[in-house]
Amino acid sequence: MLSANDERGSIMNYQEFTDHAQAGRVNELNLISIEGGIYLLEVLMNGSSGMLKDQAGKTLHLRSVEHARDLLKNLPVVPFYLVHCVVHDELCGMPVNDRSEMRMPISFHSSWS
Repeated sequence: MLSANDERGSIMNYQEFTDHAQAGRVNELNLISIEGGIYLLEVLMNGSSGMLKDQAGKTLHLRSVEHARDLLKNLPVVPFYLVHCVVHDELCGMPVNDRSEMRMPISFHSSWS
């Protein structure tokens, strides 16, 4: 996870994230779908990953894929994936599934615009 003190660059808030994206340092984005209709944006760069934070320093909760696309609309296109987390995959004694089965590429920009 990237931290605020990471020399390679931190992904702490939207402004820092956009600075890294505009500079071409963001390798890919994972939009993580969790129960309750919450989406989190994971940013991968320089072999590390971190969650996009809000102004209070808490993980930014997005409402939908379109909400994420709206947030990203003015940024350079990078590989963008939807990752669906399944709660029962984490239960004790259950086999670990291949994450790639729950990860699919999605369009960076909305087809509605």
